[in-house]
Amino acid sequence: MCAFSPELSASAAQGRGAAPDSPLFPSFFLGGFECSSHRRPSGRRIDVIDATRHDHFAAQDYARLRAVGIAGARDGLRWHLIERSPGEYDFSSARAQVRAAREQGVSVIWDLLHYGFPDFVDLFAPEFPAVFARFARAATQFLRAETPGTLWLCPVNEISFLAWGGGEVGYLNPFVRDRGEELKAQLVRAAISAMDAAREMDPAVRFVHAEPLIVVDHHPERPWQEKRARELHEAQFEALDMLSGRLRPDLGGHERYLDVIGVNYYPYNQWRHHENEEPRETLLPGHPAHRPLPELLSAAAQRYGRPLLIAETGTENAERGEWLSYVAGAALDARRDGVPVEGVCLYPIVNHPGWDDDRHCHNGLWDYPDAQGERPADPVLWEALRQAQTWDWGRAEATVAETQAAFPTPPRTLAEALARLDALAPVVQAEAPQLTPCGLSQWRRLRLCRKLVCWWLLCLRPSAAVG
Repeated sequence: MCAFSPELSASAAQGRGAAPDSPLFPSFFLGGFECSSHRRPSGRRIDVIDATRHDHFAAQDYARLRAVGIAGARDGLRWHLIERSPGEYDFSSARAQVRAAREQGVSVIWDLLHYGFPDFVDLFAPEFPAVFARFARAATQFLRAETPGTLWLCPVNEISFLAWGGGEVGYLNPFVRDRGEELKAQLVRAAISAMDAAREMDPAVRFVHAEPLIVVDHHPERPWQEKRARELHEAQFEALDMLSGRLRPDLGGHERYLDVIGVNYYPYNQWRHHENEEPRETLLPGHPAHRPLPELLSAAAQRYGRPLLIAETGTENAERGEWLSYVAGAALDARRDGVPVEGVCLYPIVNHPGWDDDRHCHNGLWDYPDAQGERPADPVLWEALRQAQTWDWGRAEATVAETQAAFPTPPRTLAEALARLDALAPVVQAEAPQLTPCGLSQWRRLRLCRKLVCWWLLCLRPSAAVG
């Protein structure tokens, strides 16, 4: 049993029903085609779309999505192929993907900058925001002509990570150190300029800003690290705060630049602060310091007042299915509590070579293609998706409404309250077989107890406490 068993979160996974429709996307579950195109420190450029042959087999890939009930996706434009010379745009490298999505009726969020950019571009140059805006304008014009309905863009994928990896520690292009804050500000300027340019071409264009959702904690035996851990934790919000104008208003941010908040969440996104030479302690579900995902989603929604999309989530190997069940269950739990989670994107949807070592990463629903474009599916992740698509997650609200309708006035005596509990016994008995503690986690047992307490409180209201 892996540490993130679906039993930890999938309280909604009971019987009939279907995953909720999203008012933003045509299906609650989306599939993300990894589209990173950055350079390694060796100088070699990564092109995951080419490595997975998604550009060659886009028609089959999008048909596979529809075949499993997925009608939304993330995909990317490879800027380095489109603008080989400054100001000259050739979108032939993206045409097969765009048209395949259109023909299959898949709504796509198109990434404009997914870590990679043309070699002539200097991210630190004062003219970079204008250069990126011109590309965004051309990309919007191209996509608008090829895309029915709403056009969705992600201007810069993970500003925070690119600023850290490329500007602070030299892991990604442009391979500099100790300039992370400067690069973050530049990327925010560029994203704002790109959104303005896109809106000039299509005033109705929508945006998703995908940023890592993390937790950085300190070890309880190292109280001197608490301040630094808190600073690192809060830094995850800086890019969105800059875009909204709450932080560094000199960059030109405003609330109009926030649309849908994308949160990228993986098993290793919670950890304890550590010194550089120390191994990272990951806080998986079940760890005493782990913070529940519904709580993190709620905090993000409250902070920005915008709908949320879990824009990336996944893991490798045999744990793929359990992780999807865990995250999807957490998303549905959050929705039940009123958090506007509008979708979950399986990311990546197809296996790909590792960034650093070209290893075969088994982290998608489908594997590498054969010569005809057929991709074998992972049966465990397939089944987890199928189950999540049929969850009945609305029963709790129905039970509350039914109970309140049956008992519109509070009981006058304790005896009357007990009689009402007896009347609710059939409801308890009907749900008990599905929620039996045998073989389930302690968390699920507590959920059953919570239901029983809720039923008690519905009958024995404060006004009935005396008598």
